[in-house]
Amino acid sequence: MTDQTAAPALPVHGGTRLPSVVVDSYNVETRDEDGFLGDRITKSAFCEVIDHLRKLLRKRGDDPLGDAPTKDLNKKTLDQLLTVGEPEAAGVVQSAIEDFAQDLALVIRRFLKLKGWRDTARLAIGGGFRASRVGELVIGRAGVILKSAEVAIDLAPIRNDPDAAGLIGAAHLMPSWVLKGHDAILAADLGGTNFRAGVVELSLKRARDLSKASVWKLERWRHIDDKPTRDEALERLVKMLRKLTARAEGEGLDLAPFIGIGCPGLIEEDGKISRGAQNLPGNWESNSFNLPANLCRAIPEIGRHETVALVHNDAVVQGLSEVPLMQDVKHWGVLTIGTGLGNARFTNRSQTDD
Repeated sequence: MTDQTAAPALPVHGGTRLPSVVVDSYNVETRDEDGFLGDRITKSAFCEVIDHLRKLLRKRGDDPLGDAPTKDLNKKTLDQLLTVGEPEAAGVVQSAIEDFAQDLALVIRRFLKLKGWRDTARLAIGGGFRASRVGELVIGRAGVILKSAEVAIDLAPIRNDPDAAGLIGAAHLMPSWVLKGHDAILAADLGGTNFRAGVVELSLKRARDLSKASVWKLERWRHIDDKPTRDEALERLVKMLRKLTARAEGEGLDLAPFIGIGCPGLIEEDGKISRGAQNLPGNWESNSFNLPANLCRAIPEIGRHETVALVHNDAVVQGLSEVPLMQDVKHWGVLTIGTGLGNARFTNRSQTDD
């Protein structure tokens, strides 16, 4: 998707022309004979790779990972198996890293063949999977595979912790002149497993490009455990944002009257989600449901000013946290590995013909 129109005074929901970048593509769903390519690169897909290896080993003897189900082996456990585990157990994890890295490299090569992804010079890998040593090794190995095949692209783990990146990126949705004079913003990152809400300190006096922005306070809710309805989930999100607002105001932070939101799916200009939100609790794609409108009704004012809520795809928002680091290239992108595979490709507006 490419915006050929003049830039609006303020960004719109799901907009392609943002203050620092043009969003060339996002939420791409590519298929092959086995189904959606993105389904190969998720947290559950990695677990399936390990599970397959364990089943093969059980046929020939003992399982070096013991009796625990693969789904119960969290990131910390897998990281420990690599460093202090028995050699054969570490070998299982290393084999899974190799297989998953091969799949990641394949998916990246398919993306680079798409029109909206051509000439991508650098790719940041985010999402919850990245927040582990195993995830970092997958990224590193996939980068080596691509370079060995003479694919001209650099891979790197997203700089900020993924929990923070999905919030910090929201500050890049608004022009700096809107945020000028304020200390912080509210942001939310809605995922298929967790909802996160936070106060992002802008630190504009230290760096106008938001390179010093950081998460001051963070609230996290693992909704997948509670299995709420959509309305219950929305109510919980509102409570999280109100709590954060009270804490920020109590500490004397001047909040901009703005809530930046990242969520899965294709975002329409009116803020509705047209598709791709199937991992959220309940039906977020209903024509009668509008997330930003609901948030503004629930939180009509911030600091005695009318609230503005802006929604974009979660991979786009997480990728925007990398804007200050991507000024030396023209085209760059992000993949987020979590409950699903998020994707976005950007062109820096400083290097476009406006």
